[in-house]
Amino acid sequence: MPEMTDAERRKFLLEGTKTGKLATVRKDGSPHVVPVWYELDGDSLVFTTGAETVKGKNLKRDPRVSLAVDDQAPPYSFVMIEGTAELSEDPGELYHWAVRIAGRYMGEAEAEAYGKRNSGEGEMLVRITPSKIISYRDVTAW
Repeated sequence: MPEMTDAERRKFLLEGTKTGKLATVRKDGSPHVVPVWYELDGDSLVFTTGAETVKGKNLKRDPRVSLAVDDQAPPYSFVMIEGTAELSEDPGELYHWAVRIAGRYMGEAEAEAYGKRNSGEGEMLVRITPSKIISYRDVTAW
C-alpha cells in the first residue's frame, strides 16, 4: 500500500466530486461526522457551513478536526487530514469560495446560485490547516 506523493494527494483531492467526511468534537466529547463539499487553497482545505449547524457550533467551540476523503472503486485510495479549523464570516471571501466550491460540485451553470445560497447571512467559511496528513493509494493492490 504505497503512500501518495504530495502531487498525487493534490490530484486525488481535486479530481471529481468526492466528499470529505468531516469529524468535529461535540460538547460532550463525542465525535460528529458529516460529509462536506470542499476545495483546496494551497495546503489548506476550505468549505462552507452554517454557523448554527452542529458542525458550525462544534467548530466555534473546538477547532480540532479530522477529515477523510476516499474513493469508492478498487484499488481504493484515501487521504486523512488532521488539523485546526479557522473560521471566517468575511462576505467577500465566503462568497468567492462558495461559488468556487459550487462550481466544482454542481457545475459552472449552477455555481452562482449555489454560491449565493451558501454565502449568505449565517454562513461561514472554514479553512483547515493540516497538522498531519496520511494518504495511501492502491490499498488493495498486491
